[in-house]
Amino acid sequence: MGGVIAVAHRGDPYRVRENTLPSFAAAAEAGAEAVEFDVRLTSDEVPVVVHDPTLERLWGHEAPVAALSAARVREVTGGGVPTLAEALAHCAELGVRAVLDLPERSPDGARRAVAEVRAAGPATRVWWCGDPGALRAVRRADPDAEIALTWKRVGQPRASLLAEVRPRWLNYPLGRVDAEAVRRATDAGYEVSAWTVDSRRMMRRLRDLGVTMIMTNRIGALRSVLAEEPRNG
Repeated sequence: MGGVIAVAHRGDPYRVRENTLPSFAAAAEAGAEAVEFDVRLTSDEVPVVVHDPTLERLWGHEAPVAALSAARVREVTGGGVPTLAEALAHCAELGVRAVLDLPERSPDGARRAVAEVRAAGPATRVWWCGDPGALRAVRRADPDAEIALTWKRVGQPRASLLAEVRPRWLNYPLGRVDAEAVRRATDAGYEVSAWTVDSRRMMRRLRDLGVTMIMTNRIGALRSVLAEEPRNG
């Protein structure tokens, strides 16, 4: 795939509540090639789509997701929080890739997520990002997984981590991406992904630097920028 991959961060969250099926549909309608969403385990080890450790910010429920059963999560959110299986099926119907973000250092959560992806069948197209410890478990469970190694720390990922995870992308927060970071990654054989990029100016800058995947809360704006004619010089 050439050019920049336009990834909708948690769907289209400025228009529709993040990490919900309607938000994913809105993102696809706005031109997303992929939808990024977060995966956590419930108390009965069902992978569900939610970013925060609790449901308080979006759903007004203070209990940790890990302390609630999947049925209880569905009950207190009125069905608003999808299971991973539901989210994967929805993305397949929409014709977009799913970018699964594993925010916790949980090998068990990673293995359960990989199992759900396998159960979803060949129509499901997935990339992975998230905690390096979780991504190690993804790689062990799926030798063919395509991974964006999320790296927030100062300095570069250790050679041993890169050898174990074997990422396609180095996935940097916006503030870590400059010409030197892209050059270093490219020279080492990796692509660069960046998050979360919401200004048109920064979208253009990263496109021109050679970043190949951009995650944004403003997917319509990103698609508009990517449709522009490249500037000369």
